[in-house]
Amino acid sequence: MSILLSVMGLIAALVVLFAFLYRAPDVSQFDSPRAALLVEDHEISDAHDNVVAKITDYITASNPKLSIHDQRLNMENLMASEITASITPVDVDGISGEWVVAEGADANKRLLYLHGGAFRLGSPKSHRNITGELSRRAGVSVLAIDYRMMPEYKITACHEDARKAYRWILKNGPQGTADLDALYVAGDSAGGNLTLSVIAWARDSRLRAADAAIAFAPVTDFTMTNPTWRSNLTTDPFLGPFLQPLSKLPRWVLAFATRLPTGRPVNHPEISPLFGNLVGLPPTLIQVSRDELLYDDAQRYANRAIHFGSHVQLDVWPKLVHVFQAFDDIPESALALQRAADFIRAR
Repeated sequence: MSILLSVMGLIAALVVLFAFLYRAPDVSQFDSPRAALLVEDHEISDAHDNVVAKITDYITASNPKLSIHDQRLNMENLMASEITASITPVDVDGISGEWVVAEGADANKRLLYLHGGAFRLGSPKSHRNITGELSRRAGVSVLAIDYRMMPEYKITACHEDARKAYRWILKNGPQGTADLDALYVAGDSAGGNLTLSVIAWARDSRLRAADAAIAFAPVTDFTMTNPTWRSNLTTDPFLGPFLQPLSKLPRWVLAFATRLPTGRPVNHPEISPLFGNLVGLPPTLIQVSRDELLYDDAQRYANRAIHFGSHVQLDVWPKLVHVFQAFDDIPESALALQRAADFIRAR
C-alpha cells in the first residue's frame, strides 16, 4: 500500500511540475484567420499519388532495429535527386557541409539551408532537390550543413550548429572568405524549426539579419498541442504513422519523456519558436499542406508573428505530403520552389 501511495504521489508531483514548467501557453487565438488555399483539392496532380505510394513503401519497410546509419541511408534513398548544380564539400568551422551552386548563381548572395528529418535523419544529400532548385531559381549560392543529430546528440546541438553556420556564412562564400551582399536562411520540418529559431537568435545577438527566411512545414510547437497534431494523423501519410503511438500518451508524459533528448523543456522558445519573441524578424515565407500534422504549427506561427508586426507569407496547399518540395517528380514541388525563389528575389 505504501508503495502504491508513493507512486501516486510521484505521479501527482510530476503533473504539478508539468503544469508549472512544461505546459504550452494558450495560443489558440491565433488559429484564425486561415490562409486561403493556393489550389483546390481536385487540382492536385495525379503524380502526387505516386509520391504517396513511395512514402508508404518506405514506411512499411522501415525497421526501428536498423542502425541509425542505415535509417539515414534509407531516407537518403527515398528523397535523393539528381541535380545539375555543382556540389563542393566544405568544412563549416568543424561541421561538414556542401556548397550547392547552380550555373549563374551569385557567390555573394548566400542561403543557409537546414535540412529536416525529425532531428535524427536527413542530410544535405537527401535534400538536394530543394537546395539545387533554390540555387537555380533564385540565383543564390546554397550552403547545406550536416548538423549533429539525435540519438548521438541532443536537439540543442542541432541549434548550436545552425548558429555556428549562421556566423560562418556571414564571412565565407563558395570561393572562400568574402563579404556577402544578401543572406537567406531556409529549412524544412525540423530544419524549419532551426530556421525560425536561428533568425530570432541572430536578432537577439545583434548579428546581421537575414534578408528573408523560408520554412517548409516547420515544427514550431514542440509541446505537440496544436490541434492538427491529432486531427491530421490519418491524412498525413509521412508523419502520421510514426507519430500515431505518441498521440496516445498524456501530454505530461510526452513532456518529461522528451526532456532528455531535447535538452530543453518542450515549451522553451529555442525549440518551440511559436512561444518566443516574434517582433522584428526578417520577412518569412512558410509553406505547408492543410492535411499534414504541422499545419497548425505553421498557421499559428504565421498569425502570431503578423500580430507582433513581423512580415510572414503563408502558402497552403491541400492534400500534399509533408515537405513535398523535396520530391522532384510532382509539379507542385516546382511551383512551391518557384514561389520560394520569387520571395527571395523580391528581397
